[in-house]
Amino acid sequence: MYCGDYQIQGTVFPAPNFNPVMDAQMLGGALQGIGCEKDMVIDILTQRCNAQRLMIAEAYRDMYGRDLIMDLKENLSHHFKDVMVGLMYPPASYDAHELWHAMKGAEMEENCLIDILASRSNGEIFQMKEAYLMQYNNDLQQDIYSETSGHFRDTLMNLTQGTREEGYADPAMAAQDAMVLWEACQQKTGEHKNMMQMILCNKSYQQLWMVFQEFQNISGQDIVDAINECYDGYFQELLIAIVLCVRDKPSYFAYRLYNAIHEYGFHNKTVIRILIARSEIDLMTIRRRYKERYGKSLFHDIKHFASGHYETALLAICAGDAEDY
Repeated sequence: MYCGDYQIQGTVFPAPNFNPVMDAQMLGGALQGIGCEKDMVIDILTQRCNAQRLMIAEAYRDMYGRDLIMDLKENLSHHFKDVMVGLMYPPASYDAHELWHAMKGAEMEENCLIDILASRSNGEIFQMKEAYLMQYNNDLQQDIYSETSGHFRDTLMNLTQGTREEGYADPAMAAQDAMVLWEACQQKTGEHKNMMQMILCNKSYQQLWMVFQEFQNISGQDIVDAINECYDGYFQELLIAIVLCVRDKPSYFAYRLYNAIHEYGFHNKTVIRILIARSEIDLMTIRRRYKERYGKSLFHDIKHFASGHYETALLAICAGDAEDY
Protein backbone atom coordinates (compact mmCIF):
# COMPACT_ATOMS: atom_id res chain seq x y z
CA MET A 1 0.00 0.00 0.00
CA TYR A 2 1.41 3.39 -0.99
CA CYS A 3 0.80 6.72 0.63
CA GLY A 4 2.50 9.76 -0.80
CA ASP A 5 5.93 8.87 -2.09
CA TYR A 6 6.88 5.85 -0.04
CA GLN A 7 5.45 2.56 1.02
CA ILE A 8 3.35 2.10 4.14
CA GLN A 9 5.21 -0.52 6.14
CA GLY A 10 5.18 -2.49 9.35
CA THR A 11 8.06 -3.41 11.64
CA VAL A 12 7.54 -7.18 11.95
CA PHE A 13 8.19 -9.47 8.98
CA PRO A 14 8.31 -13.24 8.47
CA ALA A 15 11.60 -14.63 9.80
CA PRO A 16 13.79 -16.24 7.13
CA ASN A 17 14.89 -19.89 7.67
CA PHE A 18 11.94 -20.34 10.00
CA ASN A 19 11.79 -23.59 11.96
CA PRO A 20 8.67 -23.85 14.16
CA VAL A 21 9.78 -27.10 15.80
CA MET A 22 13.07 -25.63 16.91
CA ASP A 23 11.33 -22.46 18.15
CA ALA A 24 8.81 -24.54 20.09
CA GLN A 25 11.62 -26.52 21.68
CA MET A 26 13.49 -23.35 22.69
CA LEU A 27 10.31 -21.85 24.13
CA GLY A 28 9.58 -25.03 26.06
CA GLY A 29 13.04 -24.86 27.60
CA ALA A 30 12.68 -21.15 28.35
CA LEU A 31 9.24 -21.45 29.95
CA GLN A 32 9.57 -24.75 31.76
CA GLY A 33 13.10 -24.49 33.06
CA ILE A 34 14.04 -23.19 36.49
CA GLY A 35 13.53 -19.45 36.31
CA CYS A 36 11.83 -18.36 33.11
CA GLU A 37 14.24 -17.18 30.41
CA LYS A 38 12.25 -14.12 29.43
CA ASP A 39 14.80 -12.75 26.97
CA MET A 40 14.59 -15.94 24.94
CA VAL A 41 10.78 -15.67 24.85
CA ILE A 42 11.06 -12.06 23.61
CA ASP A 43 13.68 -12.93 20.99
CA ILE A 44 11.60 -15.68 19.50
CA LEU A 45 8.08 -14.24 19.58
CA THR A 46 8.83 -10.65 18.56
CA GLN A 47 11.05 -11.75 15.67
CA ARG A 48 8.41 -13.93 14.01
CA CYS A 49 5.30 -12.78 12.16
CA ASN A 50 1.85 -13.73 13.41
CA ALA A 51 1.38 -16.63 10.98
CA GLN A 52 4.72 -18.07 12.15
CA ARG A 53 3.77 -17.69 15.83
CA LEU A 54 0.61 -19.71 15.18
CA MET A 55 2.75 -22.48 13.65
CA ILE A 56 5.03 -22.37 16.71
CA ALA A 57 1.98 -22.77 18.97
CA GLU A 58 0.92 -25.81 16.97
CA ALA A 59 4.40 -27.37 17.16
CA TYR A 60 4.47 -26.58 20.90
CA ARG A 61 1.17 -28.40 21.44
CA ASP A 62 2.40 -31.43 19.47
CA MET A 63 5.65 -31.49 21.41
CA TYR A 64 4.50 -30.86 24.98
CA GLY A 65 0.75 -31.49 24.86
CA ARG A 66 0.35 -28.01 26.34
CA ASP A 67 -1.13 -24.73 25.22
CA LEU A 68 1.53 -22.07 24.60
CA ILE A 69 -0.78 -19.17 25.52
CA MET A 70 -1.62 -20.86 28.85
CA ASP A 71 2.07 -21.41 29.57
CA LEU A 72 2.87 -17.77 28.76
CA LYS A 73 0.06 -16.65 31.09
CA GLU A 74 1.34 -18.90 33.88
CA ASN A 75 4.99 -17.93 33.62
CA LEU A 76 4.85 -14.21 32.84
CA SER A 77 3.20 -11.33 34.64
CA HIS A 78 1.75 -7.83 34.36
CA HIS A 79 2.07 -5.83 31.15
CA PHE A 80 4.91 -8.00 29.87
CA LYS A 81 2.50 -10.96 29.92
CA ASP A 82 -0.14 -8.91 28.06
CA VAL A 83 2.36 -8.15 25.28
CA MET A 84 3.58 -11.72 24.78
CA VAL A 85 0.10 -13.24 24.98
CA GLY A 86 -1.26 -10.54 22.64
CA LEU A 87 1.31 -11.47 20.01
CA MET A 88 -0.11 -15.00 19.90
CA TYR A 89 -3.60 -14.04 18.68
CA PRO A 90 -4.41 -13.83 14.96
CA PRO A 91 -5.31 -10.18 14.13
CA ALA A 92 -9.09 -10.68 14.07
CA SER A 93 -9.00 -12.64 17.34
CA TYR A 94 -6.85 -9.96 18.94
CA ASP A 95 -9.35 -7.26 17.94
CA ALA A 96 -12.19 -9.41 19.31
CA HIS A 97 -10.26 -10.02 22.55
CA GLU A 98 -9.61 -6.29 23.01
CA LEU A 99 -13.23 -5.32 22.32
CA TRP A 100 -14.56 -7.95 24.73
CA HIS A 101 -12.29 -6.78 27.54
CA ALA A 102 -13.06 -3.12 26.77
CA MET A 103 -16.79 -3.79 27.25
CA LYS A 104 -16.76 -6.51 29.89
CA GLY A 105 -13.79 -5.41 32.01
CA ALA A 106 -13.91 -3.55 35.32
CA GLU A 107 -14.54 -0.28 33.52
CA MET A 108 -15.85 0.47 30.06
CA GLU A 109 -13.04 1.53 27.70
CA GLU A 110 -14.70 3.60 25.00
CA ASN A 111 -11.37 4.61 23.47
CA CYS A 112 -10.59 1.00 22.64
CA LEU A 113 -13.89 0.68 20.75
CA ILE A 114 -13.13 3.92 18.91
CA ASP A 115 -9.55 2.93 17.96
CA ILE A 116 -10.57 -0.42 16.56
CA LEU A 117 -13.92 0.25 14.91
CA ALA A 118 -13.02 3.61 13.34
CA SER A 119 -9.92 2.18 11.65
CA ARG A 120 -10.74 -1.31 10.36
CA SER A 121 -11.74 -2.22 6.80
CA ASN A 122 -14.95 -4.08 5.90
CA GLY A 123 -12.99 -7.34 5.64
CA GLU A 124 -11.30 -6.84 9.00
CA ILE A 125 -14.64 -6.05 10.64
CA PHE A 126 -16.26 -9.16 9.16
CA GLN A 127 -13.42 -11.40 10.46
CA MET A 128 -13.48 -9.67 13.85
CA LYS A 129 -17.22 -10.37 14.25
CA GLU A 130 -16.67 -14.03 13.38
CA ALA A 131 -13.78 -14.30 15.85
CA TYR A 132 -15.85 -12.59 18.56
CA LEU A 133 -18.68 -15.06 18.10
CA MET A 134 -16.28 -18.04 18.17
CA GLN A 135 -14.31 -16.84 21.21
CA TYR A 136 -17.10 -15.48 23.39
CA ASN A 137 -20.23 -17.08 21.97
CA ASN A 138 -21.71 -13.58 21.80
CA ASP A 139 -22.74 -11.31 18.98
CA LEU A 140 -20.46 -8.25 18.82
CA GLN A 141 -23.24 -5.92 17.68
CA GLN A 142 -25.54 -7.05 20.47
CA ASP A 143 -22.82 -6.45 23.05
CA ILE A 144 -22.13 -2.98 21.67
CA TYR A 145 -25.86 -2.27 21.73
CA SER A 146 -26.19 -3.26 25.38
CA GLU A 147 -22.95 -1.65 26.62
CA THR A 148 -23.14 1.78 24.91
CA SER A 149 -25.83 4.39 24.27
CA GLY A 150 -27.03 7.36 22.22
CA HIS A 151 -25.49 8.53 18.96
CA PHE A 152 -22.16 7.03 20.02
CA ARG A 153 -23.87 3.63 20.00
CA ASP A 154 -25.62 4.29 16.66
CA THR A 155 -22.31 5.15 15.02
CA LEU A 156 -20.51 2.09 16.46
CA MET A 157 -23.39 -0.13 15.32
CA ASN A 158 -23.13 1.33 11.83
CA LEU A 159 -19.35 0.80 11.67
CA THR A 160 -19.77 -2.78 12.89
CA GLN A 161 -21.94 -3.60 9.90
CA GLY A 162 -18.82 -3.26 7.72
CA THR A 163 -20.80 -1.87 4.78
CA ARG A 164 -18.59 1.07 3.75
CA GLU A 165 -18.51 1.60 -0.03
CA GLU A 166 -15.12 0.73 -1.47
CA GLY A 167 -13.26 2.53 -4.25
CA TYR A 168 -16.33 4.49 -5.36
CA ALA A 169 -16.19 8.29 -5.79
CA ASP A 170 -18.76 10.71 -7.20
CA PRO A 171 -17.75 14.41 -7.29
CA ALA A 172 -21.33 15.67 -7.74
CA MET A 173 -22.46 13.70 -4.68
CA ALA A 174 -19.50 15.03 -2.64
CA ALA A 175 -20.83 18.61 -2.70
CA GLN A 176 -24.25 17.36 -1.61
CA ASP A 177 -22.80 15.28 1.25
CA ALA A 178 -20.67 18.23 2.36
CA MET A 179 -23.83 20.38 2.57
CA VAL A 180 -25.48 17.72 4.74
CA LEU A 181 -22.44 17.65 7.06
CA TRP A 182 -22.39 21.42 7.25
CA GLU A 183 -26.10 21.54 8.12
CA ALA A 184 -25.55 18.81 10.72
CA CYS A 185 -22.97 21.03 12.40
CA GLN A 186 -25.42 23.97 12.39
CA GLN A 187 -28.61 22.21 13.45
CA LYS A 188 -27.36 19.41 15.75
CA THR A 189 -30.75 17.67 15.94
CA GLY A 190 -30.88 13.90 16.43
CA GLU A 191 -31.78 13.52 12.76
CA HIS A 192 -28.80 15.63 11.67
CA LYS A 193 -26.41 13.67 13.89
CA ASN A 194 -27.74 10.53 12.30
CA MET A 195 -27.19 11.85 8.76
CA MET A 196 -23.65 12.87 9.66
CA GLN A 197 -22.69 9.45 11.00
CA MET A 198 -24.35 7.72 8.03
CA ILE A 199 -22.10 9.63 5.62
CA LEU A 200 -18.94 9.09 7.71
CA CYS A 201 -19.61 5.37 8.21
CA ASN A 202 -20.83 4.38 4.74
CA LYS A 203 -19.09 6.46 2.08
CA SER A 204 -15.80 5.27 0.62
CA TYR A 205 -12.52 6.82 1.76
CA GLN A 206 -12.04 8.25 -1.75
CA GLN A 207 -15.48 9.87 -1.59
CA LEU A 208 -14.91 11.28 1.90
CA TRP A 209 -11.63 12.89 0.79
CA MET A 210 -13.69 14.92 -1.70
CA VAL A 211 -16.48 15.57 0.81
CA PHE A 212 -14.01 17.04 3.33
CA GLN A 213 -12.54 19.26 0.60
CA GLU A 214 -16.02 20.47 -0.36
CA PHE A 215 -16.85 21.03 3.31
CA GLN A 216 -13.83 23.32 3.60
CA ASN A 217 -15.00 25.22 0.49
CA ILE A 218 -18.56 25.65 1.77
CA SER A 219 -17.82 26.48 5.41
CA GLY A 220 -14.30 27.91 5.32
CA GLN A 221 -13.55 25.49 8.15
CA ASP A 222 -11.82 22.14 8.49
CA ILE A 223 -14.26 19.32 9.25
CA VAL A 224 -12.33 18.30 12.41
CA ASP A 225 -12.61 21.83 13.84
CA ALA A 226 -16.31 21.92 12.96
CA ILE A 227 -17.02 18.60 14.69
CA ASN A 228 -15.03 19.74 17.72
CA GLU A 229 -17.14 22.87 17.98
CA CYS A 230 -20.51 21.22 17.38
CA TYR A 231 -20.39 18.02 19.36
CA ASP A 232 -18.90 16.59 22.51
CA GLY A 233 -18.28 13.34 24.37
CA TYR A 234 -17.47 9.99 22.82
CA PHE A 235 -19.71 10.66 19.81
CA GLN A 236 -17.46 13.60 18.91
CA GLU A 237 -14.28 11.56 19.51
CA LEU A 238 -15.54 8.73 17.31
CA LEU A 239 -16.49 11.05 14.43
CA ILE A 240 -13.06 12.70 14.57
CA ALA A 241 -11.32 9.31 14.68
CA ILE A 242 -13.15 8.32 11.48
CA VAL A 243 -12.11 11.57 9.75
CA LEU A 244 -8.47 11.17 10.84
CA CYS A 245 -8.39 7.53 9.66
CA VAL A 246 -9.79 8.55 6.26
CA ARG A 247 -7.03 11.15 5.94
CA ASP A 248 -4.10 9.08 7.15
CA LYS A 249 -4.29 6.04 9.44
CA PRO A 250 -0.61 6.09 10.49
CA SER A 251 -1.02 9.72 11.62
CA TYR A 252 -4.15 8.78 13.57
CA PHE A 253 -2.30 6.02 15.43
CA ALA A 254 0.73 8.25 16.04
CA TYR A 255 -1.65 10.75 17.65
CA ARG A 256 -3.32 8.04 19.75
CA LEU A 257 0.06 6.71 20.92
CA TYR A 258 1.26 10.18 21.85
CA ASN A 259 -1.90 10.79 23.86
CA ALA A 260 -1.68 7.41 25.56
CA ILE A 261 1.94 8.04 26.53
CA HIS A 262 1.81 11.72 27.47
CA GLU A 263 -1.78 12.65 28.35
CA TYR A 264 -2.67 9.48 30.24
CA GLY A 265 0.68 8.81 31.91
CA PHE A 266 1.55 5.83 29.68
CA HIS A 267 -1.79 4.09 29.19
CA ASN A 268 -0.37 0.59 28.85
CA LYS A 269 -3.36 -1.09 27.25
CA THR A 270 -3.54 1.45 24.43
CA VAL A 271 0.20 1.36 23.73
CA ILE A 272 0.28 -2.46 23.71
CA ARG A 273 -2.83 -2.74 21.55
CA ILE A 274 -1.66 -0.32 18.86
CA LEU A 275 1.89 -1.72 18.68
CA ILE A 276 0.68 -5.29 18.32
CA ALA A 277 -2.26 -4.59 15.99
CA ARG A 278 -0.27 -2.37 13.62
CA SER A 279 3.10 -4.21 13.78
CA GLU A 280 2.67 -5.97 10.43
CA ILE A 281 0.63 -3.23 8.76
CA ASP A 282 2.02 0.28 9.25
CA LEU A 283 3.95 0.59 12.52
CA MET A 284 7.14 1.80 10.81
CA THR A 285 5.10 4.52 9.10
CA ILE A 286 3.42 5.35 12.44
CA ARG A 287 6.89 5.78 13.96
CA ARG A 288 7.84 8.12 11.13
CA ARG A 289 4.68 10.22 11.59
CA TYR A 290 5.26 10.31 15.35
CA LYS A 291 8.77 11.69 14.94
CA GLU A 292 7.67 14.24 12.32
CA ARG A 293 4.81 15.49 14.45
CA TYR A 294 6.15 15.37 18.00
CA GLY A 295 9.89 15.78 17.54
CA LYS A 296 10.85 12.80 19.73
CA SER A 297 10.88 9.22 18.50
CA LEU A 298 8.32 6.68 19.68
CA PHE A 299 11.33 4.53 20.56
CA HIS A 300 12.64 7.28 22.85
CA ASP A 301 9.27 7.80 24.57
CA ILE A 302 8.74 4.09 25.24
CA LYS A 303 12.26 3.83 26.64
CA HIS A 304 11.55 6.77 28.90
CA PHE A 305 8.29 5.41 30.36
CA ALA A 306 8.54 1.60 30.31
CA SER A 307 11.13 -0.63 31.95
CA GLY A 308 12.45 -4.17 32.29
CA HIS A 309 11.32 -7.00 30.01
CA TYR A 310 8.16 -5.04 29.23
CA GLU A 311 10.28 -2.25 27.72
CA THR A 312 12.46 -4.75 25.85
CA ALA A 313 9.41 -6.43 24.32
CA LEU A 314 7.78 -3.15 23.22
CA LEU A 315 11.03 -1.90 21.69
CA ALA A 316 11.51 -5.22 19.90
CA ILE A 317 8.07 -4.86 18.30
CA CYS A 318 9.07 -1.31 17.30
CA ALA A 319 11.91 -3.10 15.48
CA GLY A 320 15.60 -3.01 16.22
CA ASP A 321 17.25 -0.08 17.89
CA ALA A 322 16.59 2.40 15.11
CA GLU A 323 16.39 5.56 17.25
CA ASP A 324 15.58 7.52 14.05
CA TYR A 325 11.90 6.86 14.45
